[in-house]
Parts: sequence; C-alpha cells; structure tokens
Amino acid sequence: MTPTVLVVEDEYKLRQLLRSYLEREGMVVYSTGSGAEAVEIGTRSPVDLVVLDLGLPDLPGEDVLRELRNVCDTPVIVLTAKSEERDRIAGLELGADDYMTKPFSPRELVLRAKAVLRRGRAVPSAATASYGHGELVIDEEKRRVSVRGADIELTPTEWGLLVALARVPGRVYSRYELINLVRGYEFDGYERTVNSHVKNLRRKIEAEPGNPRLVETVLGGGYRLGVERDR
Repeated sequence: MTPTVLVVEDEYKLRQLLRSYLEREGMVVYSTGSGAEAVEIGTRSPVDLVVLDLGLPDLPGEDVLRELRNVCDTPVIVLTAKSEERDRIAGLELGADDYMTKPFSPRELVLRAKAVLRRGRAVPSAATASYGHGELVIDEEKRRVSVRGADIELTPTEWGLLVALARVPGRVYSRYELINLVRGYEFDGYERTVNSHVKNLRRKIEAEPGNPRLVETVLGGGYRLGVERDR
C-alpha cells in the first residue's frame, strides 16, 4: 500500500519542499501550516506518518502531539528550531518517534521517514508469545500487546523496543543495540532517546512504573525483559 504522510509546517517553502521530496519517493502527502487543522486531519483520516513542526502559529506543536496521542499511535517525526537537549527529551517524552533540529537535510528526513514506515510494516517473525505466566502477551502477527489481560496501545517505537527485548528474555541489550534494532541507525543523543521511550513504555505496561518488573534496567548495561517466556 502507498504510505500516507501528513506534513505540518508553517513555513510554506519548507512545507512544499518536504512535500516534493516525499512525493518523489511515492508517498501520498497531505500538508498544512495549522496545528488545529493537523489535529482535525489526524483524527478524521488516520495517516501512516506525521512530520510535525513544533513552532506553529496557532497551536503549539506539543499540544498537537498530545491531541494526536490521545486518539492514535501514528508515528511522529518532530521538527524544531530548539536544539537544547531538554527540548528534544520533552518531545520524545510526549510520544514522538524521532526528532530533527532545524536546519536539516530533506534527504535525511526522507531516510528517517522511510525507516519509521518500515518499522510499522515489518513482517512479524513469530506468532503469539506469552511471558511471565501470561502477564505479558505479544501477538506479532496482529501487532497486539496485552498486559494482565488488558490490551495496550503502543507507538511503533515502543512496540519495537518491547519486541526486541522479548526476542531473548533476560538478555541485556545496550542502548546502542536497541536504537539500531528499532530504528536502523544511530544518532547523537540516542541514549537519552532510548531512556525516554522506555519510560513511556513502562507507564503503559508496568503495574508500578517506578519499580519495573517487565522492562528492567541493568546498571552499566542497558535493559532486559525481566520475565521468562512461557512454555
């Protein structure tokens, strides 16, 4: 299927440039310079990817991201002129899947967009697997996760992290390994990026996020799945 992308950028020339690059790769592109319209489009007609500028004139991009996350788990690549690490982390903690600081290369954005879309459409390697006596169930074929009997909605990055950890329960994965397994490339600040996504994942799947049992931290090592696969 042809991927659909929503570009939310108030600079007209940049918006048209991104549209041109993405359409050249065979994607269907919707675009707007309005945060309010982006929320309306994203909730009315779900797309495969959102490219979102945080500096919008009518509605802060952070609010747009919050609104989108309330109704869907569409992957989001954030664009911003803010280069401080705290700003990047704030965007990731709101649920962004990737982060690019202006100025940036449109070619790099296209590569990152294609990587995010590939993750969302990856062919599953196994069917349903159960962990911790049924506490955690992952159905890769249907891309479904349930924890303690309740279905959980995950973003593509959160899904990728959980599936990567679940492939070998108990094995410690470094942050470098995880970012490469999930995204297919490394970039500056990847350690903090993984930490932010793990924090969001724990909020959704742990009974006590402050005392995690499913996704454990290994000091000096990284992360591991803390429950065994059921036989």
